Amino acid sequence: MSEAAELDVTPSPEPVIPVRDEDEHLNPDFIAAVEAAIGGDDRVALKELAGDLHEADTGDLLETLNADERAAFIRLLGDEFDYTALTETDEAVRLQVLEDLPNEVIAEGLEDLDSDDAVYILEDLDEDDQAAILEELPYADRAQLKKALDYPEESAGRRMQSEFIAVAPFWTVGQTIDYMREARDLPDSFYEIYVLDPAFKLLGSVHLDKILRTKRAEKVTSIMEETRQAVLATEDQEEVARRFERYNLVSSAVVDENERLVGVLTVDDIVDVIQEEAEEDLRALAGVGDEEISDTVVTIARSRLAWLVVNLGTAILASVVIALFEDTIEAMVALAVLMPIVASMGGNAGTQTMTVAVRGIATQELGARNLLRVLNREILVSAVNGVALALLIGITAWVWFASPGLGVVIAGSIIINMLFAGFSGLLIPIALDRLNVDPAIASSVFVTTVTDVVGFFAFLGIAALWFGLPF
Repeated sequence: MSEAAELDVTPSPEPVIPVRDEDEHLNPDFIAAVEAAIGGDDRVALKELAGDLHEADTGDLLETLNADERAAFIRLLGDEFDYTALTETDEAVRLQVLEDLPNEVIAEGLEDLDSDDAVYILEDLDEDDQAAILEELPYADRAQLKKALDYPEESAGRRMQSEFIAVAPFWTVGQTIDYMREARDLPDSFYEIYVLDPAFKLLGSVHLDKILRTKRAEKVTSIMEETRQAVLATEDQEEVARRFERYNLVSSAVVDENERLVGVLTVDDIVDVIQEEAEEDLRALAGVGDEEISDTVVTIARSRLAWLVVNLGTAILASVVIALFEDTIEAMVALAVLMPIVASMGGNAGTQTMTVAVRGIATQELGARNLLRVLNREILVSAVNGVALALLIGITAWVWFASPGLGVVIAGSIIINMLFAGFSGLLIPIALDRLNVDPAIASSVFVTTVTDVVGFFAFLGIAALWFGLPF
């Protein structure tokens, strides 16, 4: 037999299509293969492509697929579809998927999830839909999820995981280790073991590393640490996130008003909270509400229209100021050319200060104790920048229109508007916060109104006085 005949001629397996490309986006070839498998109702091919995907990749894939392909994707994957992927999608996509699936199918998928993920999926549904899905779950799971859903939105109770390990204070380390080895309903991952008294009140916690380093005969109370950072279930999730950041927590016990342990918050939940809150503030500053990239045209238009109407009102106010100086502008057309520069520079400076102020309020770094110091700093910064810009635009206006007086007028108005920008950019967010109005949402409208009105009034008023023009 020849050497060539002895070679293995078994065909090599088809190359696996990478899920993501070099830029960490979903690979177009992978998406096309998935869509082809769905279109051909090819369960085997789809499971080979997407059966072992991480839930984050599956969530991105669901957002990429068309609305009519998502339910088919989940149906074809069957038991291999991880419903945790729905926590990685936009709310609009998640709700559309849940509407297209039977309640019993959703309930079956939720049974395998941690309670915090199940609550995250259920909480945006209508109460009737929630009740219908919960009725399909076993009693213990149903009661657990109902209790979590009864807590306020964006509270620690909504974000907590109800599965945890708790032991009695008289247990030894050996008993605790044996229990963890033999119990079947333990959480998938955990960092601490909690010690409860007979009334289920939290006494303290023990880190796993201490359990492993301690002899079996020792009681858990001898190595227990008092839980100083227990979170109240009704506490706002943003406050909890700050506590995790401040004390470098990995997990934290969640207790009810009677100090009884009801759940656990872990750092992966808090990372999601931090991202949500940051995105919420960013969207609020731009006046786009809570819209998602997958929202419909009607939803987005309705969300943005309200703030555009408010901005229209403030623009009219600025126009009224301009109208007061109609004769002044007619007498010197150059004023109309330079007028937008004053308002624009003040608006940009005010937005810079406002952004710093809103962030300081959100992180609780800005308050009554340091308000005066920060205000003095912002006024000095505005003065320095105002003088620098005034010199630059003043010389430019002088050369452009061959008028030294016009350079003086615009320089003076720039300094005045920059000072008002720094003043209003700091005090308006603080005032709104004191009035229990979200400064991230409302500040930009008021700050830009102040800088527009002050800028136009200062520029046109100084020009009228300097050149003796009619009002």
